[in-house]
This record gives sequence, C-alpha cells and structure tokens, in this order.
Amino acid sequence: QVQLVESGGGLVQPGGSLRLSCAVSGLTFSRYSRYGMGWFRQAPGKEREVVAAITWNGFSTSYGDSVKGRVTISRDNAKNTVYLAMNSLKREDTAVYYCAVDLHGNDYTAERRANAYDYWGQGTQVTVSS
Repeated sequence: QVQLVESGGGLVQPGGSLRLSCAVSGLTFSRYSRYGMGWFRQAPGKEREVVAAITWNGFSTSYGDSVKGRVTISRDNAKNTVYLAMNSLKREDTAVYYCAVDLHGNDYTAERRANAYDYWGQGTQVTVSS
C-alpha cells in the first residue's frame, strides 16, 4: 500500500519560511525505480498548480513561475522523503500543498503535469498571513 504523508505546513507571516516534508511508504526509491516527485498546491477556487518537481536522481528540477527563486525542492532517497523549502512567502502562497509520485519518471526531465502523477498525499495547509 503506497502512502504519502506531508508535514511541515502551518501559519506563517509574509516574508517567512517553511519547510515541507513528504514521507513515502510502500515504494522504494532507487535508480531501478526512477520515481519522480512533485509538489503541487491548490488554493480555494483555483486549479491545482505545480510548485516544484524533481527527477529520481535529483539531477533535474522544475519550478512553477509564481514560486521560482523562492522555493527549493530536494529529496533523500535513503529516507524515501522529498522536501520543499519555501522562503519569502507571500499571502498568495496560501494553499493546500500536495506531494505526488510519478512511477514513470526518467533521468533528465522533472515532470510538471499533475495528470502524470500516480499517487498523492492528503495535503498540508500553508497559510501566509499577518
């Protein structure tokens, strides 16, 4: 049974920082599996959008235009965990953040399309407010 559990969300003031984590169980991260990982977010009344994505080996990353330069995605395959470090947070970053696994990842291109991902976590709320 595959499970993704996000953590690290919460309330933060504008300009603040957060680090989200996503622990994956039921899958093994390795060069044989090549699982890509992604972070997405969805705000009330808006469509789900990509925040960041990373290839299984970490060689390639991709970021959404609205967060580029303010977030960093990373992963620790030994711990089956992916991270999202967010800085200079803005009110418009308020959303539920989801991590996801792409079972058909490759070595060179981080997948940005939500419909390419196979498993999703339940999400963690990030609220940016003073």
